[in-house]
Amino acid sequence: MERVTVSIDTEFIKLDSLLKLANVVGSGGEAKILIQEGEVLVNGEPCTMRGRKLRPGDVAALPGVEIIIE
Repeated sequence: MERVTVSIDTEFIKLDSLLKLANVVGSGGEAKILIQEGEVLVNGEPCTMRGRKLRPGDVAALPGVEIIIE
């Protein structure tokens, strides 16, 4: 599994923005579809809220990719 670390300098980042920032999706539309279909896990649990606020220490995962927020 590929691991991607993303550093943020704000309090939080929204899930769809995180997927774009980590370059695991090509567009916001692609992120929206993956999230709505339940393909994205946040801290090990399926998440269908694309506006979910993630903070440093949270982990988002797609098949084959894990994104760690610092």
